[in-house]
Formats: sequence, C-alpha cells, structure tokens
Amino acid sequence: MGRAFEYRKAAKMKRWGTMSRVFPKLGKIITMAAKDGGTDPDMNPKLRTAILNAKAQNMPKDNIEAAIKRATGKDAADIKEIRYEAKGAHGVQFIIECATDNSTRTVANVKAILTRNRAEMLTSGALDFMFTRKAVFVFDKKEERDIEELELELIDFGLEEIEEDVEAQEVGEDKQIIRIYGDYRSFGELHKALEARGIEATKSTLEYIANTPIEITEAQMDEIDTLIEKLEDDEDVQAVYTNIL
Repeated sequence: MGRAFEYRKAAKMKRWGTMSRVFPKLGKIITMAAKDGGTDPDMNPKLRTAILNAKAQNMPKDNIEAAIKRATGKDAADIKEIRYEAKGAHGVQFIIECATDNSTRTVANVKAILTRNRAEMLTSGALDFMFTRKAVFVFDKKEERDIEELELELIDFGLEEIEEDVEAQEVGEDKQIIRIYGDYRSFGELHKALEARGIEATKSTLEYIANTPIEITEAQMDEIDTLIEKLEDDEDVQAVYTNIL
C-alpha cells in the first residue's frame, strides 16, 4: 500500500521551533471535537482521540482544558474543516486539510502559497480517485507483543494492514513503532479494540493515502519540502498529504 509521505517528527519539531504553532493547531481539533460531540471525553470518542493526540505532542493540560472550554463559550468561533486539493511540480499531488473560522482568509492564503511555489489549486474532488482515506494508528512496539496474533485479533475490527517502523526522535535514539491501517469507517471500532487490549496509541488519525505513490529525486524533494513547510506554517493548515512514496 502506498501511504502518504510522513515527515520525520524530529524535523517537524525543529521546523516549528517552539510549540507556539503546533498547540493552536491541536487546540482547534479539540475545540471542534468538543463542540460536535460534547465536552466529556468518555462520551465523545472524537474528543478523547484529539486529547490523546495532543498529549502525545506534550500539549499541557491547561491548554487542553482551555480548548475544550472554548467550545462552550458564548463567543466560541465556528471552526470548520475544509479540504483543498492541489498539484505541484514533478507530478506531486496534495491534499491539504484545514480548520478555520474564516474560509475566505484560508483559501486566499493557501492559493498564495501554492502559486509562489509552482503549484496550483484543483477543483474539489479532482483527486478523489488518487487517494484513499484510511484510519491510521501508531503505538510503541513492545517486545512482549505478538504482532501476528494482534493482526489476527484486529482483522474483525477493520484492520487492513499492520507494519513495523522506526520513528525519529528529536532527542535520543529512534523509536520502534507499530503502524496499523484500516478503512476510515472502521476508525471507532479499531480505536475501541486497541483500548480494550491496553494499547495506547501515540497517534490516531484519519489520513489520505496515495493509491499510486511516486518517487522523486532528492533535489525535487527539496523543492516540494519547501512548499509543504510553507503550507504547514499557515495557522489554518492541519495536515498535508502527498502522493510521494
């Protein structure tokens, strides 16, 4: 399975420099989840997942609680999720997920970034057949955990693929992890199945996976990396997926 190009965690942390950018992005996700399904994580799986993901990025408890409270405030902003599609140089395609309270601002910013970096926005739905949405979970590899046995257990809950990988760390040695994929509609069932087995995911997301990933040269990747950096630096952009292998 070709999966979306994932940037090394260490590189992201270095690029962001401080948490002043990543925490507001995580906060938006928490606020949206709380507004949609209530402020009790035990009764709102989407919020519980958002909180777990925020904790995995070391977001302070006070920030998390503040994001939840914003969802119930009378002046709470109406934050919406928007997806943009684009194509860039070297045959690279992009799906750009945003969370915004001002779509006019967001689309203008995204278009400007794309234009300045040899890319252009596509009409909505243009890449529907080029990417597949998947439920993706990442958790630490434990020596005592039998991966083959876990795979058999999770198939009934929507598991499609399981793989061992290495995640770069900002400080210290790389970490051994397990990454699993399932149909996006199986997100809730897979999440419950992992929790029932005492597995705490460090990442639980819905991602766009390229159906036919491509390879590009290192020089070409430098150019694409610059574009992705600019997109990720925008306050409304939550995630960028590409068809790079």
